[in-house]
Amino acid sequence: MIVFEKMGPHHWPEVKNIYEEGIDTGNATFQQSAPAWEDWNKSHLESCRIIVKDGDNILGWAALTPVSDRCVYAGVAEVSVYINATARGKGVGKLLLKKLVQESEDHNIWTLQAGIFPENTASIKIHEACGFRLLGTREKIGKMNGTWRDTILMERRSKKIGVD
Repeated sequence: MIVFEKMGPHHWPEVKNIYEEGIDTGNATFQQSAPAWEDWNKSHLESCRIIVKDGDNILGWAALTPVSDRCVYAGVAEVSVYINATARGKGVGKLLLKKLVQESEDHNIWTLQAGIFPENTASIKIHEACGFRLLGTREKIGKMNGTWRDTILMERRSKKIGVD
């Protein structure tokens, strides 16, 4: 049975392994290695950190990173969603992203953004299914292993928060 839980420091070893599986694909992040818990913890919002489990197995995780420390952007965050390699292609990512959207709105986040490598078509489809729209391509936004990479910039604007 699939359940969602708030991510805590005790989940980090499994969460880190899933993150490293994503890194190993070469199409999930510019990161080349997973950080220590302390560094990851500092860079992500305290709220909106979710794991999805089936029994004792963590199938995936999602979290938000603030896009800026300026107060006008307090309701804008960047999405991270990572799925265990054994659970990919089974709808877990979509369930997790839907839950993250719900939690973001519960915590007054009005805009979510995602930067996705164009080659990661599964992630693009999941974001589209959860109400994200394509804003454009950020060409040669960063180098990875000596090669310039593009990212697709996607955004989801809440219809509940920040609509007045």
